[in-house]
Amino acid sequence: MRDPLTILSVSKLTDVPKRILIGRALRSDKLGETFLPKRIALPVFASDPLSSVAYAPGEVLLVLSIAGVSAYHFSPWIALAVVVLMFTVVASYRQNVHAYPSGGGDYEVATTNLGPRAGLTVASALLVDYVLTVAVSISSGVENLGSAVPFVVEHKTLSAVVAIVLLTLMNLRGVKESGKLFAIPTYLFVAGVFAMILWGAFRGLVLGETMHAPTSELEIKPEHQGIAGFALVFLLLRAFSSGCAALTGVEAISNGVPAFRKPKSRNAATTLALMGLLAVTMFCGIIGLALATDVKMAENPAKDLIRDGAAVGDSFIQDPVISQVAAAVFGDGSFLFIVLAAATALVLFLAANTAYNGFPLLGSILAQDRYLPRQLHTRGDRLAFSNGIVLLAGAAILLVVVYGADSTRLIQLYIVGVFVSFTLSQTGMVRHWNRHLSTEQDPAKRRHMVRSRAINAFGAFFCGLVLVIVLATKFSHGAWVALLGMVIFYGTMSAIRRHYDRVAQEIAADETPTDESLRPSRVHAIVLVSKLHRPTLRALAYAKLIRADHLEALSISVDPDETKALRDDWEKRGVNVPLKILDSPYREVTRPVIDYVKSLRRESPRDVVSVYIPEYVVGHWYEHLLHNQSALRLKGRLLFTPGVMVTSVPYQLQSSEAARKRARRRAEWNAPGAVRRGPVERRPKEPARKD
Repeated sequence: MRDPLTILSVSKLTDVPKRILIGRALRSDKLGETFLPKRIALPVFASDPLSSVAYAPGEVLLVLSIAGVSAYHFSPWIALAVVVLMFTVVASYRQNVHAYPSGGGDYEVATTNLGPRAGLTVASALLVDYVLTVAVSISSGVENLGSAVPFVVEHKTLSAVVAIVLLTLMNLRGVKESGKLFAIPTYLFVAGVFAMILWGAFRGLVLGETMHAPTSELEIKPEHQGIAGFALVFLLLRAFSSGCAALTGVEAISNGVPAFRKPKSRNAATTLALMGLLAVTMFCGIIGLALATDVKMAENPAKDLIRDGAAVGDSFIQDPVISQVAAAVFGDGSFLFIVLAAATALVLFLAANTAYNGFPLLGSILAQDRYLPRQLHTRGDRLAFSNGIVLLAGAAILLVVVYGADSTRLIQLYIVGVFVSFTLSQTGMVRHWNRHLSTEQDPAKRRHMVRSRAINAFGAFFCGLVLVIVLATKFSHGAWVALLGMVIFYGTMSAIRRHYDRVAQEIAADETPTDESLRPSRVHAIVLVSKLHRPTLRALAYAKLIRADHLEALSISVDPDETKALRDDWEKRGVNVPLKILDSPYREVTRPVIDYVKSLRRESPRDVVSVYIPEYVVGHWYEHLLHNQSALRLKGRLLFTPGVMVTSVPYQLQSSEAARKRARRRAEWNAPGAVRRGPVERRPKEPARKD
């Protein structure tokens, strides 16, 4: 038996570094203080789609470069398609946050309107995408930072793992504090991109200056010359699907509505609209400036980028589109260029925070619905869903290690889950409005519902079309891994739900009396004895106090001499409890006790067997290795024996008394779960008595 005082002592040692890392525990009634205002909610929930403009335009140009620089003139039309899709998704999700403000987001919408299987499919897709968001964002940030710090790129995987651990610790401190940390770099990045767009437009349109990107003098060697027909259409669709990376994380706001300040739905809808406007403006602005400054991008720059008729070679470093545009607009190496570069690298790290807020919230809802372990529904000391945060970090670290923190390989797995959830969610919203329209009579409300249904119907069609495009163009490039992850999540959550349902059915109280609810006819008490010492005498005295129908002491004969000494001592002391000794020729202790207890149950199935086990209470962790091992094994076996009750009778050794006194001298101890118990009222000191 684990001594609570020993656990207290060990927990105190582990509690100190825990408090240093994540801060002091918060009371449950402080939860309202962690709700987010819109200015903090924007960087917390929208850092992923906002930061995606750092690589989404580059992904479009990389795909188009397969057909050569002449294909770049299609990029404005691809950007326009992405903008239409972004506004469609934003408008659709604004309907979601008003109709379903509880934070279930796509999962709740699909479950309510399309059934549990559709809801579980959406949940699986979102969980996979949240994990990929962390892996892709961190890996991309490491690669951007590695261009300036060689050590980082030389140890890319280790650096990515360290970044994930640091981000995890920030989120474990609580959503409000992490939001404050992320707000500054996110807003700095947005301000830097808008400054670049405005200054570039002023220089080009007003001053008439010609700006040149660092790669403007290079040429692109097309992999396929003169693409036309179906091949060209497929290439454009692939470029469009790559540009859709700008939409990742849009759904996080609808999943995180409970974290907003009141009025929650309105604040979430406003934040969603602002996020969409900022993202599409930056996305279009960067692509426009990339074309104006003649940026060149290639999937294999060492061979496909040509300077003076020769390939640039392996020594050439291809900077991201946003860096090349910033160099052309602000000047390479200028102060504003360095600020924007630093903000871009940092915001890519922080983009993973969208997943750190969406994954634990969704995990909590799934746990409440019995699809995930109940521990994911419990808030930690800082009132964040700590278990969900740690689970997300572990899964992301696994992906980073497996893929070597290579964002190029990881990004091929991306956005599949997003559009699965988008499509099913918007389809569910159409059914939601159809159900309400069938009963609503108010003309004004009906007009509003019809408009909302039209928005969601268009969103469902558009997102479904994009999902087909993404699967067709990315499946062989790695999208199949994301689909496999969704299947694994779906199967695991289904199995967990079946287990919880089976247990609930098994332990449910029936209306008619059962064997468990009927009073046992008799209680047969057994006190396990190894020697006749104080712990044994205490266990015998306690067993007598219970007044069982039959009481006996049971000892296992392993050594004949010790057994004879016990029998003689028993008779000498005149203990008025019958002593039964079982022979154990193979020197086993556990099996003879189990067999004897089972034999009693077979003889009298209506009887209950109550087993009392004397145990030592020790004060040091290493003393547990020296005591109670047989008792622990016995209890482990007896717990699986029907009709048997197990009672531990503790006997405190002197070391436990010392531990108790040390604990009493502590002014305060934050035990696990103390935040849920509330403050402990201290008993005032009694005044000294005057004789």
